Amino acid sequence: MVTKQNLIRCPWPGGDPLYQRYHDREWGVPVYNDRKLFEFLVLEGSQAGLSWITILRKRPAYRAAFDNFDFNKVARYPERKIKSLLQDAGIVRNELKIRSAVQNARAFLEVRREYGTFSKYMWNFTGGKPLQNRWKHLSELPASTPLSDALSKDLKQRGFKFVGSTICYAHMQAVGMVNDHLVNCFRHLQLFGKSV
Repeated sequence: MVTKQNLIRCPWPGGDPLYQRYHDREWGVPVYNDRKLFEFLVLEGSQAGLSWITILRKRPAYRAAFDNFDFNKVARYPERKIKSLLQDAGIVRNELKIRSAVQNARAFLEVRREYGTFSKYMWNFTGGKPLQNRWKHLSELPASTPLSDALSKDLKQRGFKFVGSTICYAHMQAVGMVNDHLVNCFRHLQLFGKSV
């Protein structure tokens, strides 16, 4: 039985309560909801060059700024909305990243038209189920893989921005396409074998 006293988790959240909650409740949990997948695409793209904890702290502001990640609304953002986002101190005010979120919403809708859901498109890359890794040390975790290379290439061909292979792999980890919790982490076993 896991108690707070004997709980072992991946070391990357450190002692930060927000980071620990994210690790314990979200990271690596398979996501099939298109809005949540879009949220992680926007957040992962915004994180490029920054720490993930910075983005987690800004997440409530992102939800407010981007209409709770309603990709239908974001895809229709006019120029005046983009300009207002550039003034929003609650989010990362990088014009390329903000414009990429709007562009990605438009490309996201195209994928949905083709596949029915973005989830079907994404999960095709792993054969419809999470890939189970068995890492013992953080140093073993890759920054990218041939699979994230393929996902990145395909997304770019579809018009997505800020979807390099490293960002794609971080996205795959976040939405549970891969289980990258270390084998001694209590979440590894809980998530092992979870499938569509």
